[in-house]
Amino acid sequence: MQTQTMKAARNEVKKVYLEPDDAALLESASTNLRDRLLIRLLFRLGCRVSEALALQIEDIDFAHGTVTIQHLKLRINLSCPKCGARLGRSHSYCAGCGAKVDKVVARQRERRRVRTLPLDDDTLEMLEDYISRGGSLLRDGRKLIFGINRHRAWQIVKQCAERANLPKLVNTETGRIRNISPHRLRDAFAVHAVKLDDSGDGLRLLQEHLGHASFNTTAKYRKVAGEELRGWYDRLWSKQVKANGSET
Repeated sequence: MQTQTMKAARNEVKKVYLEPDDAALLESASTNLRDRLLIRLLFRLGCRVSEALALQIEDIDFAHGTVTIQHLKLRINLSCPKCGARLGRSHSYCAGCGAKVDKVVARQRERRRVRTLPLDDDTLEMLEDYISRGGSLLRDGRKLIFGINRHRAWQIVKQCAERANLPKLVNTETGRIRNISPHRLRDAFAVHAVKLDDSGDGLRLLQEHLGHASFNTTAKYRKVAGEELRGWYDRLWSKQVKANGSET
């Protein structure tokens, strides 16, 4: 009985990432246009939740069908208070001037990247409808598309996933079970793109679209989307193979 249970557990299909049909179910489970639009943009743009929440009306170009994404990263640099040389957290002496470092100065550096992304007609129409209904919020002189914070965005996606009865996702590398979150929609966009086009040009365009500084970050989605390893392994045992490699 225990052996049968273990075998059933091995054969159980575990979902690794969301698919387009799952994103559609999430949308259908939303209770208002704002939440539906949030889910739509996270999936159709593949943007970070911080990028979606920072969107302003002026970032949408309805004539050309594009959205301008501004991504801001804050980096903390530690430096010597005497000469300004860069320091690590474990440094006791400055490598620049040799002075003993009792205190280091923390300086914030802003790194802002801007990219302009295409958006499909259906989503642009939803955006236009949302704005025309007065859905945007004026805050500090900016007309924000969404007037919510990051925590609320996570709640919206999680609650919609529960209403849609979508299963939690499993991380294939760690085996950890994860809730469906805004970032899982970004992952879903990337995996969907790779499954349709995993050529060199396709991955390069995906890297540009997602705003990855490193190609290696983009390439990981090929590993998630691809089934080459599973297919190769299954073929080892599905047919008899001669010593020369040909199938019988």
